[in-house]
Amino acid sequence: MAAFASSDTIAPTALPADTEEALAALDSVRRRTLDLVAHLDDDRLSRPHSPIMSPLVWDLAHIAAYEDLWLCHRHGGLELLRPELAEMYDAFETPRSLRGEIELLDPPAAREYLQNVRAHAALALATVGLGDGTIYELVLRHELQHTETMRQAMALADLLGAGEPTLEAMRDAQGWIEVPAGEFEMGVGGDGFAYDNERPRHAVHVGSFEIARLPVSTAEWAAGAAPARAGALEQPVCHVSWEEADEFARSQGARLPTEAEWEKAAKLGALDAIGQVWEWTSSDFDGYPGFVAHPYREYSEVFFGHDYKVLRGGSWATHPRVKTLTFRNWDLPIRSQIFAGLRLVRDAS
Repeated sequence: MAAFASSDTIAPTALPADTEEALAALDSVRRRTLDLVAHLDDDRLSRPHSPIMSPLVWDLAHIAAYEDLWLCHRHGGLELLRPELAEMYDAFETPRSLRGEIELLDPPAAREYLQNVRAHAALALATVGLGDGTIYELVLRHELQHTETMRQAMALADLLGAGEPTLEAMRDAQGWIEVPAGEFEMGVGGDGFAYDNERPRHAVHVGSFEIARLPVSTAEWAAGAAPARAGALEQPVCHVSWEEADEFARSQGARLPTEAEWEKAAKLGALDAIGQVWEWTSSDFDGYPGFVAHPYREYSEVFFGHDYKVLRGGSWATHPRVKTLTFRNWDLPIRSQIFAGLRLVRDAS
């Protein structure tokens, strides 16, 4: 087993230098979104494929409504293009259970809405500029996160197109890495974009522990007499709920890491194969000491408490702009639609 010395944290993504660069980045993300569903007909885009997921066309129009609300209206001071759509495409006003039962914009209308909002956004940025870049980055990453959510729905319905990234085989042998006890700085500090739940940066003392170098593979999962999962045996096991992950870890004489343990080990460079599957932690989703909601409570704060568990690391479907060592994802313990697996931890001997 190896011990590791501390390394520098990953710097926040650099903001665009000007509005032209910003619009180019937004347009690149938009092409990625539209390419994702280009092979699907209107029926597949409009039909709900799972009771816990939105029809794909709802996501498309929601992306437009969010951009219009935040980048055009609240940042740029422009009137909403389609105020009558605001409630329908608000994630809290129209929960997933209702989205397949109401009359939504059809796919051509949703694409037109996206196009018109982008022209509105170009006007807003030309008028007021990027400001500190927070709202711009929030809008861009919101779309990137929704394309991962759309991939989850598409995976459930076997609708992913050719050329999608896949899980990679882990050729190295599994092993344990010893992480010594001590303090480290958790979260994001300084300037640059970060989500409110990643701040403030704060000192956390973590006891010594041993963490697996690799996520649990499909072969390890099968050998542990857990329910079978599809996938090559050398790939990380995927579509695992927190409840299943917790039970499996205990059956191996181990446990799930706390998110502080996971982040410390990741910042030390101790973890291999990060970013193939989201990795469940044992931690409830809550605010860090001194948390301040920004720019709105509904991004993080309304989910705080014992109902949601934290995932770390990103998946094959997570865009690199989102996939940082401090990014915190969360979901219900019973859910397995997310591209999630697990990594084991045990107390140091």
